[in-house]
Amino acid sequence: MRVDFESLELKDRYKIMSRTIIPRPIAWIVTEDEHINIAPFSYFIGLSSNPPTVIVSVGHKKDGSPKDTLANIRKTKKCTICMVDEAHLKQMHYTSKPLEKERSEAEVFGIETEPLFEGFPPIVKGAPAAFFCTLFQEIELGGKTIPLILKIEKYYVDDAYVKGENFDIQLDLIARVGAKYAKIGEFIEPPQIP
Repeated sequence: MRVDFESLELKDRYKIMSRTIIPRPIAWIVTEDEHINIAPFSYFIGLSSNPPTVIVSVGHKKDGSPKDTLANIRKTKKCTICMVDEAHLKQMHYTSKPLEKERSEAEVFGIETEPLFEGFPPIVKGAPAAFFCTLFQEIELGGKTIPLILKIEKYYVDDAYVKGENFDIQLDLIARVGAKYAKIGEFIEPPQIP
């Protein structure tokens, strides 16, 4: 099958991309304004280690207004990205449900949070790892989503996932594969380069 993306509807472009670029890690983003907002995004990936940055695409609500995550990051310039393990899968999925701005996912879905670094939103309690970020750059693509480049300022990882020295971190996280979730599963050692 050969496909010209220009001829496709948006929903079909999304289907192809979300089923081919796999697995996609989930950024479970915590922001604050008057309330704590917690929302998952699977168009998320590491961008660079110098400067240390990640990129996440955030869309708009059905009425065309910015999602609360985007509005909060624009206002405060800060967010906390929690990585998702299997223990948090159900709560993470629940937070994909749109809520009114004045309602907090933490309260509605019973998600405990805890502050770790002053000046940044809290983490989801029990999250295996988290990045504490500031807004580095917003990119205007002219579409429905806004890519945000976020600079990593601080990092947290549960000590249980640190094996040995030199940041040998081994996380067992949930990823997005098409319309489903998945765990990485089997690790494969790289072959020797001749």
